[in-house]
Amino acid sequence: MKTNKKILLVEDDSNFGRILKEYLSINKYNVDLASNGIEGYEKFTRSEYDLCILDVMMPYKDGFTLAKEIREKNDQIPIIFLTAKTLKEDVLKGYKIGADDYLTKPFDSEILLAKIKSLFSRKNLLKSDSSSVYEFSFGKFNFNSKLRMLNYDGHEPIKLSPKENELLKMLVLNLNDLLPRDIALNKIWRDDNYFTSRSMDVYIAKLRKYLETDKKIKIINIHGEGFRLTVDN
Repeated sequence: MKTNKKILLVEDDSNFGRILKEYLSINKYNVDLASNGIEGYEKFTRSEYDLCILDVMMPYKDGFTLAKEIREKNDQIPIIFLTAKTLKEDVLKGYKIGADDYLTKPFDSEILLAKIKSLFSRKNLLKSDSSSVYEFSFGKFNFNSKLRMLNYDGHEPIKLSPKENELLKMLVLNLNDLLPRDIALNKIWRDDNYFTSRSMDVYIAKLRKYLETDKKIKIINIHGEGFRLTVDN
């Protein structure tokens, strides 16, 4: 596995911090370890990181305060909180500050690794959606996302609505792969709730209708996860 991702780990338990740093380093991540919030912020301002892992309960400056300061500098960097507390109020506070995920100690290090990989893959997916590529061919369709035009040989071109266009582009960019539901909702609808989720289902149904002329193309619903646009060979 090859990765050059750089992680800032801020953990006041020196033994746990060292073990966690070694584990992530073995898995090819470049990790800087800080022992408190003040040192963590100093490291963050002196270098560029792809992810921050912050312990919540720390001397001098707690993880919530540090996260707020990090968010003021960079509102896009993923943040994972580590905590020994399981209080609902603390979890909600963390998410309101801008946490991307939360782990309660003690935890399985493989679960942390899986969460890190998931966050990086989602970040890459959001980047890919802003790609300058706008001409696509899949099955017997040609799709121009700049003009919002979906063309099928011998049929009248379909002019897509802005949301139909954005959703189809995300599906095509991840052809035969999973498009996570929450990623699409936050990217297109700017929110992930019951109403936006139902709205997306309506747009998926519309896209299925447009694409049904090519029987080899399917939009598959992966229950609880998202959608896959597939093309049979």
